[in-house]
Amino acid sequence: MNRDGARKSIWQEEIKTFSLDPALAKCYDVAIVGAGITGISTAIRLQKEGKKCIVLEASNIGFGTTGGTTAHLNDFFDTTYAQAIKDVGLQNAKLLKYVGIEARNIIRNNIRQFNISCDFESKPAYLFALDEKQEKKLDDILKGASQVGHPMAQTDDIPFPFAFKKAVSIPDQGQFHPIKYIKGLAEAFINLGGLLLEECLCEGHDEKEDVVILQSSKGRVSARSVIYATHIPPGVNILHLMNAPYRSYAIAFRLKGDCHPMELGYDLTEPYHYYRTQKINGENLFIAGGEDHKTGHADDTGECFSKLENYVREYFDVDTAVYSWSSQYYEPADGLPYIGVLPGSKGKIYTATGFRGNGMIFGTITSQILGDLILNGSSKYKDLFDPARIRPIAGFTNFVKEQAVVVFDFVKDKMLTERINSLTELSDGEAKVVKYEGESYAVYKEKGGKLHLIKSTCPHAKCEVRWNSAEISWDCPCHGSRFNINGRMLTGPTVKNLQRIEL
Repeated sequence: MNRDGARKSIWQEEIKTFSLDPALAKCYDVAIVGAGITGISTAIRLQKEGKKCIVLEASNIGFGTTGGTTAHLNDFFDTTYAQAIKDVGLQNAKLLKYVGIEARNIIRNNIRQFNISCDFESKPAYLFALDEKQEKKLDDILKGASQVGHPMAQTDDIPFPFAFKKAVSIPDQGQFHPIKYIKGLAEAFINLGGLLLEECLCEGHDEKEDVVILQSSKGRVSARSVIYATHIPPGVNILHLMNAPYRSYAIAFRLKGDCHPMELGYDLTEPYHYYRTQKINGENLFIAGGEDHKTGHADDTGECFSKLENYVREYFDVDTAVYSWSSQYYEPADGLPYIGVLPGSKGKIYTATGFRGNGMIFGTITSQILGDLILNGSSKYKDLFDPARIRPIAGFTNFVKEQAVVVFDFVKDKMLTERINSLTELSDGEAKVVKYEGESYAVYKEKGGKLHLIKSTCPHAKCEVRWNSAEISWDCPCHGSRFNINGRMLTGPTVKNLQRIEL
């Protein structure tokens, strides 16, 4: 399969493109844009309930973050229960607790109902503090978990080779192979009469009184409801001001001997590291992740992999690094996802975004939330995750900080774009945003000397893209749009390519 980066993830050998190109019907009950875990899970829920559904995918299923996740199925979220109690109150924090429980039940039921072989395993997780600052944070996490009734137990032993100050064990967590899982769901969706169109870019929508018309690269699609399961909705929307794009890095190692920790592990550093083991082609590989940073804010993204590898080698008996990859996620301003009606729409367009590092769980629960909203007009999670919510206290500091960064990026890139006299100053394998004869360009020079030249201004909100050396892509630091070396859109919210200049 293809994914939105040059590096190969551990999941990519599993699936090829669904080579279906069915004839389009006149109208559908629901059109879902995006074929990751969010879109496919929601599509099959609605199709099972008798709705006539179509899924539009710009590339292939799992192309985005689902193909780049580390697939932890954990219900202690990046936004802790202690923080949730502080921000949204005890009752809402208790409601948040059920998200993980219900999402894992949905996954289990789908696996059982559709006989999906996806390496699903239930197992305990360990959360550990490595210093006194982390220990205080863990104390807060324990207290918050106790208040909402989430099981966590202090332990004196963990299956990871770290000297820790304090640790807790958390039962009934899980892991799976995300691409095997959504492949099984996609096949079941098609067997139930659903339509899946890959290589079909949704370019815009027109929301009328009784129908939404989608303009796509394969023609117009009409639907009574539309769901944008695209990680962040396309176009320009208030949600782009309430979410900040981040990248996370992962490496799958072959360890020496038979010393692979089979449980899930997490430290409390900033940013934190996370661990698990996955069997691929009959071999156990140890997956470590971390080194997160805001998209476009690392001068050398390849160095992030080096830092992660060096950290792992310090504690584990590593043989070789077999796979290394990165993926993108979005940080919401107040720590909770936005799942529901798209702000600014007339109520027939829905979205799901701001999952932080918990995309497998929140992507899955989206199928229940949006399914309930479309089928019944209500959901018990509606107010908690409402995209139109306004919380003047919770998240305000993060909102100001992130938007200040966006403004700074915009102004700095416009004013400080590097000036060079000639494109030949680039070394092989080097990339820069340059000024040339009064215009701003993104230039990449392959090893061997071939130049790739594109306009550097992101079509979404006119920020200047930055080079991602690890994934060989141009990334927008403002809202997370990404492009390949020839300007082809890899991930939104833009729906347009960067303009390519033929040399």
